[in-house]
Amino acid sequence: MPDLSSCFVTHLECSRSGEKIPAGTVQNLSVQGAPILVRYDLDAVKKKLTKEALKTRAANLWRYRELLPFAQTSSIVSLGEEMTPLIPLHNTLGSEVLVKDEGRLPTGSFKARGLVMAVTMAKELGLTRLAMPTNGNAGAAMAAYASQAKMESFVFCPDDTPEINIREIALQGGKVWRVNGLINDCGKIVADGEQAMGWFNLSTLKEPYRIEGKKTMGLELAEQLDWQMPDVIFYPTGGGTGLIGMWKAFDELEAIGFIGSERPRMVAVQATGCAPIVKAWEEGLDHAPLWENAHTVAAGIRVPVAIGDFLILQAVRESGGFAMAVDDEAINAIQQKIGQQDGVLLCPEGAATAAAYSKALAEGMISPTDRAILFNCGNGLKYPMPPADDTLDRHAEIDWSAIASA
Repeated sequence: MPDLSSCFVTHLECSRSGEKIPAGTVQNLSVQGAPILVRYDLDAVKKKLTKEALKTRAANLWRYRELLPFAQTSSIVSLGEEMTPLIPLHNTLGSEVLVKDEGRLPTGSFKARGLVMAVTMAKELGLTRLAMPTNGNAGAAMAAYASQAKMESFVFCPDDTPEINIREIALQGGKVWRVNGLINDCGKIVADGEQAMGWFNLSTLKEPYRIEGKKTMGLELAEQLDWQMPDVIFYPTGGGTGLIGMWKAFDELEAIGFIGSERPRMVAVQATGCAPIVKAWEEGLDHAPLWENAHTVAAGIRVPVAIGDFLILQAVRESGGFAMAVDDEAINAIQQKIGQQDGVLLCPEGAATAAAYSKALAEGMISPTDRAILFNCGNGLKYPMPPADDTLDRHAEIDWSAIASA
């Protein structure tokens, strides 16, 4: 890792009231019960960081160090967070549609971005025991980075979390339990155990630094597009950390002169079986009430209530975007279509963004000429796949015509 001569963080800030909070302190939610944001001396960053300097740096998440919160190089906990590619879907959705494939990151999902920064800051602040609820991928990322940093990690999952995620968490050093409930029920267990267990609650948006890791998606995307904003971003939205983070990243990029005032339309994608943000957006609300009986094949976006709901809705509305729900049938169908025709293996949550793109196009909410970015948030290999059960008897006569027409 490169040596760091300085840190540009000035303070932390309550996302609801704007109240300033000292940097370098251990924080969960603000006194207002709202997520806390990291603020930087962007004038100083503008003098230090240039586009030319970026070109000389390694192609990983840490290249944006002036806009990251840690102060000491020795704090960095890394498993190799390389830049993720943009892949066109020529055969299914067209050349203007690009998938940002976050499944290439450590632990196979974009959760690595948020958790690498959260664990790095936990190490810098002297924390040694971490806990979180998860639908799978976030817990795997926390466990991996915590083990790398020699920290304890405690993870609580809904009991229908994919088996591969449960085993991945355990294999990477996490102490993991299945819970007979949803992720919000698991979150209550984490909160209830804070005093008895002395762990730090690393739940989505309940500490300041997962946003900072996730915002690197926006920094990286802008750089990959030569600092030109796409027309629209479709983002699979559960807790919404990445959507909030990217919106923050674009503001910071404008402040340091890397982009102008243009912004992509931000689309929060959910499943019809769990769509609290969509319902709030449609009803003009600033907060999304708890979604009862949440269910979807896309477990990563099965979040019945999001503490950052008002920040998600704010970004969607300020961008001129929208929130959209798609059903499991559409998710499964387009996942299979894109896999077979473009060779891109999407996770269910990533497939939800493709289904939403198709639906938005059909309903005239976007144009075929719009450059669209779909976020594939996890490696499709971590999820169940359709059966492929054809067999061949090598001792029998082979029917080549049957093979050709298969």
